[in-house]
Amino acid sequence: MRQYKMELTDEEKEILEGKHGEVMRKILESVVLYGEAFEAKRLLPIDGPVHLVTSFGLAGIEIVFDMMEELIDAGLKTKEAFTADPRPIDYDNVECTEMQKKIFSAMYRNQERYEAQLKKLGLKDDNAFTCTCYMPEVGNIPKNGQILSWAESSAVVYANSVIGARTNRTSGIIELLCGIIGKVPEFGLVTDEGRRARWLVELKTSELPNAQVLGSAIGMKVVEDVPYIVGLDRFLGKGINNITADYLKDMGAASASNGAVGLYHVENITPEAVEQGRALLIRDFLTYTIDDNEIKRVIDSYPVLWTDLNAKPAMCFIGCPHLSLRQIYDWIERISRKLSEAGKDNVSINTVLCAAPDVILRFKSDGEAYKKLTDMGLHLTYICPLMYMSNAECARQPIITNSNKLRTYSTARFFPDDEVLDIIVVGNMQGGNRI
Repeated sequence: MRQYKMELTDEEKEILEGKHGEVMRKILESVVLYGEAFEAKRLLPIDGPVHLVTSFGLAGIEIVFDMMEELIDAGLKTKEAFTADPRPIDYDNVECTEMQKKIFSAMYRNQERYEAQLKKLGLKDDNAFTCTCYMPEVGNIPKNGQILSWAESSAVVYANSVIGARTNRTSGIIELLCGIIGKVPEFGLVTDEGRRARWLVELKTSELPNAQVLGSAIGMKVVEDVPYIVGLDRFLGKGINNITADYLKDMGAASASNGAVGLYHVENITPEAVEQGRALLIRDFLTYTIDDNEIKRVIDSYPVLWTDLNAKPAMCFIGCPHLSLRQIYDWIERISRKLSEAGKDNVSINTVLCAAPDVILRFKSDGEAYKKLTDMGLHLTYICPLMYMSNAECARQPIITNSNKLRTYSTARFFPDDEVLDIIVVGNMQGGNRI
């Protein structure tokens, strides 16, 4: 057996010697070498189900599907049923041209094969495709202090921060291998020291900032470091309720995509901040103050990648990360109220709300609410809008969104919620405050 820097148990040594089969040896070796790259000294047992970032059968990564077959042929699967990121396509609810469909068919030609592989390796069920696996309707809900192997950035930052579980932003495929072996390397955000804050973020705005913009500001400033945020409790109150959780979900997703934040603490709100307070800050912490001017500066800094800045939007995506059940109801009420004020019955722009399949099913069980949604011309889908925008034909369209994550990774143009409401009702850019 080759020499490893990591401390290994007798069982781990046996696996690396090939005594549990060649595939298990390769799995553990991959995890160990991954951990050693981050100077991990040992492996820790996983406490909860895995969440995978790879949910798409993308052309060009056939080596991944071949590896999956090798795992299946060896009779292996994860120790607990896992969830995965959203599917890429939903023609029933997201309109596509024939050319767009043709490109999607070529891009995701391995989708059926890959989903079949995921099921054999331990996928929870056919609906287990969402970036918000921690929703109660979905059920992959970790507990405070549990050690996880998750990869999706918005799910990682939520689990670490809002729940108090412990997971690094594990690399795609490695998170699956960790789920099979039942262990993760001990480094970074699974350690006490790695969860200490290097930044004190002082919120001094006159009102509660847009969650996506606040997260963007924090992410661009602290990048991958851990921030300790003070001042949010002035607006959200102490502790976590459904409204606060949704706010932190969206804020965290923006901080993880506009930067690389995997954990934040919010004074008087998130579990570790409630338990330890400012003792979580390192000795020589840095300070970042966010006031009204800073919020405006951040919004004004966003590039617009449209060819025609005044084009009529072709589509609006709301729900990246996926919406909670409460947020779906909230958006329906806000859109309905805005339409009523404008004397209209339907939105003027193709507007798509994105949520987990199980959340959608739960919402549809409320027939009256679902009819209200469809009567206003809204659509409800389980896809990841990022995957939609990865199609070059789709990316050419002038698409608006309230998601800072979608803005960062695509040509979609960001507007805060109130401006999105104005635009989808009026039907053109004059509906927003920024042209």
